[in-house]
Amino acid sequence: MQDAPEAFGGDLSSLWRLDTLPPLRRLSWWWWWWLIVLPDAKDPKRSRQLMVLWSTKDAPHVRVNEHDWKPEGRFHIDEHGRHTLPGMVCAWWYDGEDMYEPYLMKEARIAAIDGNHPDWPGTGKFPGSGAVVPITDEDLSMGLADDGSHFWLHCKGDTEAVASGAPESFELRITPWTEAASSAAYTNNVFANNMGYDIIRLHACKCEGKVGQHSVQGSAYFQKVTVQAPSVPWFWGFLHFSDGTYLDWFIPHASFSMTARDARAWKLRDVTQLPLRTAGLLHDVKRGRSERFERCEVEVVPCEDSYDSRGDILPRFDIRVWNGRSQVSIRVKAANRAHWRFDQPTRAGLVSHLTYNEYPLEVEDLTILDEKGVRTLDDFEWVHGNAEHAWGLLH
Repeated sequence: MQDAPEAFGGDLSSLWRLDTLPPLRRLSWWWWWWLIVLPDAKDPKRSRQLMVLWSTKDAPHVRVNEHDWKPEGRFHIDEHGRHTLPGMVCAWWYDGEDMYEPYLMKEARIAAIDGNHPDWPGTGKFPGSGAVVPITDEDLSMGLADDGSHFWLHCKGDTEAVASGAPESFELRITPWTEAASSAAYTNNVFANNMGYDIIRLHACKCEGKVGQHSVQGSAYFQKVTVQAPSVPWFWGFLHFSDGTYLDWFIPHASFSMTARDARAWKLRDVTQLPLRTAGLLHDVKRGRSERFERCEVEVVPCEDSYDSRGDILPRFDIRVWNGRSQVSIRVKAANRAHWRFDQPTRAGLVSHLTYNEYPLEVEDLTILDEKGVRTLDDFEWVHGNAEHAWGLLH
């Protein structure tokens, strides 16, 4: 097991800025996103999971699930780089049995400030220190400490979710795990007409804190994203391994699911896809190296023994990533589903649609094959993760 770094690594200088790309009306979308993975004592094959999202969109009107969101004005940037923006804070919580979605859904004016701002209360000595602070009665903030040693994440559930059995609050401290997985991975790409994306990721971190009154320890994944292009369907997911190893896969694709207008959990049109890109990443702690994969396959089939909280059938995913030296094959099934439905009015009176699904996973089979041998599930104390499947075409 590697010793954990004392601070997060990589380029975090733009962590709290949303002006890396010029905004495009109806297309620009910005968010900070944490997914917290906690062990489930009742079923070690599964995990409890919390997703929290701080987001804004450059659009006059978006319907999010049953909520009509009309962001008032574009975000403002002061002379020192502090952002204030019309946004939403959203979250779901899966306790290993029941899915609470939304756990939190709140409109709020949001401030994003980095450690170099005169109003920052600390020293700001670590590049990337700063915070996202929704202006609400509750503390729903997230930020990075002045020494880069940890993030904090505070979240409090809506009254309805808490009354239904969800914990009242989360108070979490997120720290580095391994140098490879806890160093910021930065990608930026601009296509024609200023369309493109700008993404910062922290692939795997450690997490500890309080869920309600209960102490917890687990892992965490982070993204800060600017995207301004039509959102096509995709498969994506990640796994955290007990020794700090990390795996992900990504396939944006064209398929008949682009025409989907509803959020039903399973449709025949989901079966066939034309990949637009395939990619994967493995931070392998035992081998002491990181493997990038340009070849990836995902097959999705209905899982006859797994249903979400509404009684809808859930998917099973067979995933394979490989290069000239290593290959990883996994079979995972969705333990439950959280989903967000986006309906955005567009030109000529039309409404575009996107269904974004997140699936807490149960890993059923795993094989890691390389020049030094074979590893399976038996080589790890636990393997936990989450998968995404999105359909529709939001524009």
